[in-house]
Amino acid sequence: MKYCLILLSLLSVTLLSGCGYNTLQSQDEQIKASWAEVLNQYQRRADLVPNLVNTVKGYAQHEEKVLTEVTDARARVGQVNVGNDSYNDGDKLKQFAAAQGQLSSALSRLLVVSENYPQLKADGLFRDLQAQLEGTENRITVARNRYIQAVQRYNTTVRSFPTNLTARFTGAQLKPSFTVENEKAISTAPTVDFGK
Repeated sequence: MKYCLILLSLLSVTLLSGCGYNTLQSQDEQIKASWAEVLNQYQRRADLVPNLVNTVKGYAQHEEKVLTEVTDARARVGQVNVGNDSYNDGDKLKQFAAAQGQLSSALSRLLVVSENYPQLKADGLFRDLQAQLEGTENRITVARNRYIQAVQRYNTTVRSFPTNLTARFTGAQLKPSFTVENEKAISTAPTVDFGK
């Protein structure tokens, strides 16, 4: 009887150490950290927009439509209520991605408009803001990529044997990834027309 209890205890410890529970927890925490970084970088971009719009406004007063589009797109981004736990909600991720895509598109149009104003392009503040925006776009890309990789690792663990048994037992679910709704349209460069 004593040996049976010892054997049962050793078997339990062995099974629990190889069940993948700690791996699932570690990977879930990595997803949370990666998502927080995605939100941080998008917030950085949103914070740059008002300064960029105000700088362009001084030079391109008759480009009111483009300036309004950028301002409205930034407002829509602020209306999408996302937080550190939004990565579990596929619908919120889609709303967030759509709003960010609209802001990206509006910013692209704003930068195209700036090409028509040589004094604006020569303005030091505008150049600094443009450089910060470009750097932020690169940071967003890196942060999103890290998040997508973290979700992929987690989802692979949730679906792999034997951790899929632990995932099922603990209620761990697959996480939705952050995707762009119309990737082709976003990757297409805006048309520049100097024939005004």
